[in-house]
Parts: sequence; C-alpha cells; structure tokens
Amino acid sequence: MPRSEGSPLLLAGLLAAAGVTHFAAPRTYDAMVPSGLPGSARAWTYASGVAEVALAAGVALPRTRRRAALVAAAFFVGVFPANVKMALDWRHRPAPLKAAALGRLPLQVPLVLWARSVGASAEGRS
Repeated sequence: MPRSEGSPLLLAGLLAAAGVTHFAAPRTYDAMVPSGLPGSARAWTYASGVAEVALAAGVALPRTRRRAALVAAAFFVGVFPANVKMALDWRHRPAPLKAAALGRLPLQVPLVLWARSVGASAEGRS
C-alpha cells in the first residue's frame, strides 16, 4: 500500500466500520466464530468488534498509530481462521455468496501489509 497521509485514516475508517457491523449484524459474525473457541460465539463477536473499534481509534491518533497499526496487522492474521470457516461453510451457497466468502481469504494479505505499512511509516512515539 502506498504511504500517503490519508492511509492511516482510511485504515482507521475500515476498522471502525467493520467493528460497528459486529454490533449491527452480530449473527453474521457469530456464524464465523470457530467452534473450538471457549465461550459463546456472540461474546467473541462483540469482543472482536470492540477490538476493531479500539484499533481504529489507536490508528487514527498519531501518538498511538505505530503500535495500534502493528496490533491491527496481528489482528488481521488472528481472524483469518474465521474467514476460512466462512469460506468452508459457504461453499454450497449461490455463486456470488461463495465468491464473497472466498474473496475474504486473499484480502487478508493486503490488509496485513497495509497495517504494517501504516505502522512502519508512523512516528516512533508509541
């Protein structure tokens, strides 16, 4: 990803929007939670939504941007199993839904690289 002035704010906006959707449409996310995790799927849905909103705030603020962006990169890696589960669960759905689920898998790579780039270009204050 290019290192532009707006890039951190775009990443923050993406994280914030994704985090809010965990509360607006939690059932979608509940279904993605791998069954091997302890506790309820809804608790994981809400926790990941809170994490994304917190990361959005951290990336938006210059003082915490570096650390928050690097944690966001790790977060994108950490949620990859949920995207794999979604792709497996949706393999028999209509083609557009199946394509959307499969499309989430390679999308994680540029998200990780983008977050790392934002972290690397941030001033080392965090």
